[in-house]
Order: sequence, then C-alpha cells, then structure tokens
Amino acid sequence: MALTIGQVAAAAYVNIQTIRYYERRGLFAAPRRTPSGYRQYTEDAVSRLRFIKHAQELGFSLTEIQDLLGLRVRHAAACDAVERKTREKIALVQQKIADLRRMKRTLERLAVACAARRPTDDCPILEALEDHGDVRH
Repeated sequence: MALTIGQVAAAAYVNIQTIRYYERRGLFAAPRRTPSGYRQYTEDAVSRLRFIKHAQELGFSLTEIQDLLGLRVRHAAACDAVERKTREKIALVQQKIADLRRMKRTLERLAVACAARRPTDDCPILEALEDHGDVRH
C-alpha cells in the first residue's frame, strides 16, 4: 500500500520538511512518484523514520545514523560494529555529563557570589563572563 508524504510524516510524528531533508541527506531513498509527481512511500518508510528519530534521541548524529542504517541493511555485517559505535557514543555522553557537572558547579559558585545584589557594573557573574580565564571549572 502506497503512503503519501503526509501520511508517513503523521505516522512517524515528524514534519514533512524533515522527510524531504532526510531524502536530500541520503538517509531516505527517493520514493516512487505518481505520474502527477506525488511521492509514494511504503510502510518501511515509517519504520526507517522512527529508527532515525530514535537514534537522534539517543544522541547519534545524522552522519552516524547513516552509518548505522548502512549496517542495518547489510545482514552480513557483524553486530560488533554497531556495539563499537554505541560504546563510542556512551563515552561521549559520559564526557558531556562531566562537562555539564563542571558547568553547573561554576554557575552555582557565580550565583552565590552574586547574592550581594550589587549593581551590574560590579556583578561577579558579568565580570567572570568577560574574563573567561577567571572562571574556574
């Protein structure tokens, strides 16, 4: 059964422009077209879109997702390649968490330093932002 781009978008909870963008990026094969030029998608398109969106939610970039999609269709590809990419993503997420914790500690120190409610020309937060070297993580 052929689906329109609107039907695919609605089923996968994405915008029509998102589908067109994915087509331009090569994440999505160009669909068949009717004689009048309308795109016709298969049910597989919805699954592929959901795969892409879920991978994005887990932090994979579109380039990484394209690699994962390539591994997905190559049935002979070993799962260890997918596991390796996932472990690399885990390491990146762990680094981001550590960076966010450092940022939070710095912001908390700056907020405490500003508790005196001084005029903005004497605000420790604004001073620290002007002189990044002074901000300790």
